[in-house]
This record gives sequence, structure tokens and C-alpha cells, in this order.
Amino acid sequence: MSKLTKNQKAVAEKYDATKEYKLAEACDLVKEVTFTKFDASVELSVNLGVDPRKANQMVRGVVTLPNGTGKETRVLVLCTADKENEAKAAGADYVGLDEYIEKIKGGWTDVDVIICTPSVMGKVGAIGRILGPRGLMPNPKTGTVTMEIGNAVKEVKAGKIDFKVDKTGIVHAAIGKVSFTGAQICENAQELISAIIKLKPQSLKGTYLKSISICSTMSPGIRVDIKSVSGAE
Repeated sequence: MSKLTKNQKAVAEKYDATKEYKLAEACDLVKEVTFTKFDASVELSVNLGVDPRKANQMVRGVVTLPNGTGKETRVLVLCTADKENEAKAAGADYVGLDEYIEKIKGGWTDVDVIICTPSVMGKVGAIGRILGPRGLMPNPKTGTVTMEIGNAVKEVKAGKIDFKVDKTGIVHAAIGKVSFTGAQICENAQELISAIIKLKPQSLKGTYLKSISICSTMSPGIRVDIKSVSGAE
């Protein structure tokens, strides 16, 4: 058996893999068991008792994290000329239409979120095969297809994220950075969990929230006691 590193020993002293921690404790602990030299991301994983293969059990939504994500979100707005100034004033990183569609066809996808107006969806649909697998396809349900371009850009820049249950029934989402305080991480986690709870499918029978865990980029997963989450069943 290989010897534990200094950091691994430190983690073992602070963290019990068999224990479920209260949400606030877990958010403090994830900072203590992270030893990266960079500002690691913090991710929340919520295992749901849904069957994503059934359309009426698909869980998908948007939420604005009260403390932001800690990440600089690069926003591309695809719109007609009359909306360009609005997008730029709101803080969009890239604004245009045909030139960016051509760039994307050529393989460029160096953005985090794409927002567009309904009138250009016909052109955007042509690059759907490129954007879809990367999670970049604008969607009215997530507020990224809208006439309110300025508001949409500001919300994304302020920490609005979209989430979706994966094929295994788990929602994964980045909710901040290790440099955040434990309280800030906890507030963001609670906001996301509350949003997920509100989306409980009416057709679901049985347990909805099966398990919750939190981790950083390089830390072990810390199990969260569901009873400590506000609004949980």
C-alpha cells in the first residue's frame, strides 16, 4: 500500500467519509480539505430519484446564485444590429451574428453562454449540432432566447446558471470557488437545492432527493445530510 502524502494525511484528519455533514458544515469543510495552489471550483451534486428518460421527469431550470459563481462568464450575443448596443452596454463579451456563426462553424466555441433573440433562431439552429453537445444552445426555458437581451446578459454576469439532470439522475453544478467564505458557498448551495426542490415532477412517486454531496476540483466528495437542507423532504 502506498504511503499517504502530507495533504492526504491532512484531509484524513479533518474528514470522515462515512459521515453525513450538515450543509453549513460541509461548505466549511470543503475549504479545509482543498490544498490546490489555484482557486478551485466548488461543485454540488444532487442525486434525484427521477428517470430522465421520461419526459415528465426531466428536471431542468435556472437559478441566480446570490454570491455569483466566482468565474468570469464569457457571453456571446447573437442578434440583429438594432440590439447590438443594448448587448454591449450590458457587458456582453462578443456581439454580432453572421460573422460569429461562421466562426462557430469553423470550430470556435470559446464562450460560456450564448444568448440570442427569437428572430435569429433560424440561423442559430443551423449550428445546433455544434452548440448542443457543448451545452451552448440558446433555449427559451433558460432565458437565453429573449428580446430582453440587456437583462439576460446582466443576469448571466451576476451568477445566473442553468442546470439539468443527467442521464444517471444527477444534477451537477459549480456553485462557487474555494476562495468564497463557507457562508457564501452555503447560500449558493441552498439556493440551487431550493430551485431543484421546486421542480419536483408531479408524476414522481418515491424519494426525490436521494443524496447530496459537495466537493472542490481536487477534494473528496463530502456527503450532506439532506435533513439539514432548508425545504427538503
